[in-house]
Amino acid sequence: MYKKILIPLENTKADVTILSHIKPLARMMGASLLLMHVADGWVARNFERLKLAESEEMTADRAYLERVTLELEAEGFEVSHVLAMGEPSEEIIKQSRVDEVDLIAMSTHGHRFISDFIYGSTADKVRHVVDVPVLLLKAPK
Repeated sequence: MYKKILIPLENTKADVTILSHIKPLARMMGASLLLMHVADGWVARNFERLKLAESEEMTADRAYLERVTLELEAEGFEVSHVLAMGEPSEEIIKQSRVDEVDLIAMSTHGHRFISDFIYGSTADKVRHVVDVPVLLLKAPK
């Protein structure tokens, strides 16, 4: 059913929630995992256009992805990762299509009231656009 699962990570404690839930599913399905983090700071959003050097945040995010990838590989999972730059929802949607994933599994933080009302949440934008199932798990506070 699921051969490739895209897991957007935030480099926060919320990642433990989604990973602990997805690992048994991926193992049962024999699915590979595609870890993704979207750097969305000023440097990341202007990286290509202005030919900027990688920021400390981006370097830390890349190291985090590599560390989590190695940990999951040590547990026997087939894992790849990508560090994207820009608007998180747009990059997640784009990556899901490029890699032809079967499932997107991500954590949410619940409503942030005004900002969600004005801008919408990343999870809402993703789930309304993609053509694959989206599993959303609320991260504990």
